[in-house]
Amino acid sequence: MKRTMKRRIIIGLCALLATVLATVLGLTGAVGYLTFLRPADNPPAEACAGGAGTRPRVVAAGASMTQGALGANWVGALRERAEFRGHEFVNAGVNGNTTADLRQRVDGDIVACRPAAVTILIGTNDVRNGVPLEEYRANLDAIVDRVRARTGARVALVSLPPLGEDLGSEINGRLGAYNAVIREVAARARADYLPLYERVVEELRLTEGRMPYDFSFPLALAVAAQHYLLGRSWDEIARAGGRALLVDHVHLSDRGGALVADLVGGWLAG
Repeated sequence: MKRTMKRRIIIGLCALLATVLATVLGLTGAVGYLTFLRPADNPPAEACAGGAGTRPRVVAAGASMTQGALGANWVGALRERAEFRGHEFVNAGVNGNTTADLRQRVDGDIVACRPAAVTILIGTNDVRNGVPLEEYRANLDAIVDRVRARTGARVALVSLPPLGEDLGSEINGRLGAYNAVIREVAARARADYLPLYERVVEELRLTEGRMPYDFSFPLALAVAAQHYLLGRSWDEIARAGGRALLVDHVHLSDRGGALVADLVGGWLAG
């Protein structure tokens, strides 16, 4: 009798543990999909499949900071502004992209959309991956030149925000050289330059105890879980981690996203 009872308890505990484990894995998978795998809202494959649209198209090209699943969705915020209801915003941000990746998809994701305006925010992953500056320059030149040659769109290049909030860190010293390339490419191509880095720095200099760069994918997943499972805002998550504008040392909080939206919105209205 005792053995039977003991066996039932063990079986029950194993079933409970299996249920808990399955739930945790399911939630982790859901957060992983929402953060890293799902496509952007109104991506080029959907928005531009039928050719020219009925409204002026704004294509926002870049990586995860543009895609907007991890951190603020500044493209979506612009889409909701009353003054831009007459525009169609196409989100051509793809998680993990470098300039080499964007260069490969420039025809399908930018040119094919027949845009009226194009913003390009790309290079954070080039910095993180140590892509040589001249390779970065060649890719960015090729992207801008292709858009210029194949469309009549206005083009704006957006400077890269800091990596981590310690502005004197080694990685932000390197990032400065990439931003110098962005300014030079914009000047050569007669594209507009939007100073996101400079705006972020202005905000960060008002804070104390700025944290150095310490990004990891487990941190990014934990941050995303707080947002998607617990309903916390990106600003709340950043503050809880001791950061002002970056939720995970890379991606923008709501405050940080508002800086991009204001820069791009001002440029579009100008």
